[in-house]
Amino acid sequence: MFIAHRAAESRVFDALRAAGFDDLTLAQCRIGQRLNPAGIRLTDLAEQARVTKQTAGALVDELERAGYVVRRPDPADARARLVMLSRRGERLCAAAAAELAKVEGEWRAHLGDAAFTQMRGGLLALREITDPYR
Repeated sequence: MFIAHRAAESRVFDALRAAGFDDLTLAQCRIGQRLNPAGIRLTDLAEQARVTKQTAGALVDELERAGYVVRRPDPADARARLVMLSRRGERLCAAAAAELAKVEGEWRAHLGDAAFTQMRGGLLALREITDPYR
């Protein structure tokens, strides 16, 4: 699973760089994978990415300077702020999703429809017991 994951991650990262998102680092992409459309608090982002709050803060600062994320007040707590995708960040996610769809298409062609569907379904089912942040 790790080798296939890393291969897919590398493909997506390379495609993003080729699409003009060449100011990103892999560490920024990995923290960005935990963002969600409704926004996320920095402390939650750090916990989910399994990095320190300081590391998450530094990466979010870099993403914000590059225009991929914005920080907005949290409507549930005036003292807190949410990290949210900017329009540029949304375009980045769309480009990543498009490349991932290509990877999945290649895997489906290699494995066959039935095996790919079963593999994908099994991996999604495993999230129930492996990903506390699903």
